[in-house]
Amino acid sequence: MRMSSTIRTGRTVKRTTRAAATLAAAAFALSLTACGGDDDNGGGDSGDKGGGTKAPASSVTLPKLDGESLEVAAVWTGTEQENFKKVLAEFEKRTGAKVTFVPAQDPIINFLGSKIAGGAPPDVTMLPQPGAIKQAVEKGWAKPLGTEAAKELGENYSQGWQDIGKVDGKQYGVYYKAANKSLIWYNAQVFENAGASEPKTWDELLETARMIYDSGVTPFSVGGADGWTLTDWFENVYLSQAGPEKYDQLAKHEIKWTDPSVKQALTTLAEIWGKKDFVAGGASGALQTEFPASVTQTFTGGDQPKAGMVYEGDFVQVNIGETKAKVGTDAKVFPFPAVGDTAPVVSGGDAAVVFKDSEAAQALATWLASPDAAAIQAKLGGFLSPNKSVDASVYPNEVQKKIAEALVAAGDDFRFDMSDQAPQAFGGTPGKGEWKTLQDFLKNPKDVAGAQAKLEADAAAAYGG
Repeated sequence: MRMSSTIRTGRTVKRTTRAAATLAAAAFALSLTACGGDDDNGGGDSGDKGGGTKAPASSVTLPKLDGESLEVAAVWTGTEQENFKKVLAEFEKRTGAKVTFVPAQDPIINFLGSKIAGGAPPDVTMLPQPGAIKQAVEKGWAKPLGTEAAKELGENYSQGWQDIGKVDGKQYGVYYKAANKSLIWYNAQVFENAGASEPKTWDELLETARMIYDSGVTPFSVGGADGWTLTDWFENVYLSQAGPEKYDQLAKHEIKWTDPSVKQALTTLAEIWGKKDFVAGGASGALQTEFPASVTQTFTGGDQPKAGMVYEGDFVQVNIGETKAKVGTDAKVFPFPAVGDTAPVVSGGDAAVVFKDSEAAQALATWLASPDAAAIQAKLGGFLSPNKSVDASVYPNEVQKKIAEALVAAGDDFRFDMSDQAPQAFGGTPGKGEWKTLQDFLKNPKDVAGAQAKLEADAAAAYGG
């Protein structure tokens, strides 16, 4: 199962460190304000019962599409896919169209290439990387959004979220789903037993890890079998340590991966990755642990789980929901600690892109840009919308509500996932590029120079020099 679709996106947009402080402060309140509340299933499927949106359930105007059929492709699986199907079901109900979900595989550009070569492109695809949107446009596959979809997007999204869906000034993507990827989730009982508190700085995080280890529990669970989780670790450290300007430069390959700032970030990561006792199963165990298991093993096993903490985005709640732990009581969260002067704020997301320009496909894009669609999935948990017209009351627990409010409050001021801004060959392909090199670095964190050289060679090839 690959959850990266929820987190892999990111064309560079204008942002400032001011927002990092704002969003980090809001995120810091999460575990303090969170109470057990509702469970992550949230309840409600598509109606307007139980906390709706700022607009009425019929806020978006859709055409009648009786007899029309659509295919929507995405890499989503499991609960994520089932929840999205409820959103598609409401679209069917409102329009009369028939929508079929098509499971996609990574790398998604290769999957789409095969579908297009076979003469059967999906009508709409949820693309988890801005780099993939750009590639789809360059290949002539993606179609610009129509007037109604663009209008709905303009009414409900900040300029920054609109811009990351643009290529050469034209709007192609609707960022239906977002993620706050600067969070560390922890087992509350483990912290209590260790006498640990939530750290605010990297040094405090290392001290907290030592306290948890001394209490008899391995500090960190790392889903190293999925290389994207490792890129997320790197991005948070790099953004906080090197700063936003360097982050943007590295994201666009305007500076090389052999830059001293990359060396510093990798060396910092090695302070955790290089300590066998700090990572559940050591490096070899982490490299065999897929993301879902990295979460569930942190919140099972009573007060002796395999690890006390797991880093990843707000979507971790979906996997916590597979355990008996309750978000806000058993499972709590704190923002990724400041490595430099300011705590990092990294976001990601999935954009709906039209591949077959028809009234039905454009109507679906319009639907996905509406608060009505987002509210349906928001109620179900494990979902975060950048749509500013979605009322935070629809989220199923206080933790998710606060994360959503902080994301919207940040407006345009955030940093998007760096690897998702890269060509997919470098930043989004299993077993290759950045994913593979960081897996190798997890295995051998002493070889900083070797990792830098390999990252630069792969980046140069992918970016074209």
